[in-house]
This record gives sequence, structure tokens and C-alpha cells, in this order.
Amino acid sequence: MSGVRAVGVVTRGTTNPNRLRRMDRWIAATHGRALRGADDPLAVDLGYGAAPWTAVELLGRVRRVRPDAEVVGIEIDPARVAAAQPYARDGLTFLHGGFEVPLPGGRRPVLIRAANVLRQYGEPEVAAVWERLRARLAPGGLLVEGTCDEIGRRHVWVAVGPEGPRTITFATRLASLERPSDLAERLPKALIHRNVPGEPVHAFLTAFDRAWASAAPLGALGARQRWIRAVGELREAGWPVVDGPGRWRQGEVTVGWGAVRPGGAGAVRPGGG
Repeated sequence: MSGVRAVGVVTRGTTNPNRLRRMDRWIAATHGRALRGADDPLAVDLGYGAAPWTAVELLGRVRRVRPDAEVVGIEIDPARVAAAQPYARDGLTFLHGGFEVPLPGGRRPVLIRAANVLRQYGEPEVAAVWERLRARLAPGGLLVEGTCDEIGRRHVWVAVGPEGPRTITFATRLASLERPSDLAERLPKALIHRNVPGEPVHAFLTAFDRAWASAAPLGALGARQRWIRAVGELREAGWPVVDGPGRWRQGEVTVGWGAVRPGGAGAVRPGGG
């Protein structure tokens, strides 16, 4: 891809080992079938940062699902690409690039993971980036884009298919959670400025806090049981929760994107939200 200008700007590059474990576990659980069935089981870690830990870890995690999977780490900073080369191995390579996803031979990945990449961009830029990235996906592919804290305790991500955004997932270390709305600080760029009255994501987090408070008596049995009950109450109230207790036990909940879509037009907003 010599001579092709990388699209995007250099990020802060902050990274830590195991930072993206919650996102990776979710990918393996929910996108595993697509990985197993892919003709070319290729995943991209887009914007892996100043050190390649997340790309190395992604390879190990997707290979538990598909032993011949490959990962390409893509970074817009050439110095970071050079620094990552000692970590390259069978199935793991590092390339210079950006949102154009410059894969050799026109390969199209079944997964693009972009964590903590869009945080520094303007909200109006997000839709165009999503469109560019989803156009690079293989049939049945998935873009997972989101934000987490420095050690991966709190994480929120959006799953975007070739047709557009599908779901949003909230994931947390339950032992450190005071209330579900604490996750608002990790909303992806498409939503981070939308957590205000009148917006669907604010309505969702407000309803989640109410359900959490209602489930307080179960706190005596542990935060996990309280979380499971709170998510169950959200589903009973009509919020489009798309996963089940097996994922809730991990400190996760995934809901349809329509429930939180910015602007409110056509969004799912159950009574009381």
C-alpha cells in the first residue's frame, strides 16, 4: 500500500495488557459462529496504540474460536508499527494505515475492532468513519467500536454490521460499580454528548438506575445477582435487551441500537424511560 495516505489522526496511544478482555470475550461469544464459518478468518485491531498488547491478545482469543484465524494490527503512527514488529508471528502482522484499512490483496476482514480510537474525533465524524469501516467488512463481518477505561473495568461498545449499527453493549466489573449510569463516562463518541434529558440513551441509563435501585435487596447475595435482576426488570419494562442471563452474569447487557439512537426519532422508548 505504498503511496496511499493513511486516513485519520494519531491517537494518544494509551494501552494496557488485558484492557479489552470484556470486548474480546463478547466478540468470541456472539461473533464466534461468523468466525468459524468465514472463508478468510481475518480480524483487524485498528488503532492498537503505543504497544501491541491488544493485538497479541486478540489473536489468542479468536484462535480459541477459530484456530487458523489471523489478526492484523493497524496503526497510523509509523513508529508504533516499527515498535510492534518484534511481536509479529504466525497469524499476527502489523501494518501502517488508518480508516482505509489497507489489507494486502484486497482482503476483507470478518472483524474490525476499534477501541478508544474515535474518542478524539468530533461526533459528526463518527457516521462517516463507521460507513468507511463497514464497507471494508467481509460478508457477515462486524465492526466493534467503543471506549473503555485504562484497565478495562468499564466498557461500552457498538456492534456495526455491513448494514449499519445493530446493538450497544454495556460491560463492567460489578464489584466497582455504584450505579449503571457510571458507565456514561465510557459511552462511545456517537453517544458521549447525548446523555442529557430528552435523549434515548439518557432515558435508558435513567431506567437502568431505577431498576438497579429496585434490585437493591438482592445486593445481599452479591452485585452479580443484583445486576441480573436489574437487567431482567429492564427487559420486563420493554427495553430491547437482546442477550440473556449467561451474558448478564459477566456484568454485561446488550440492547438494540434503536433504543439509544441519537436524536430520538424512531427510537424505542418504553413507558417510564
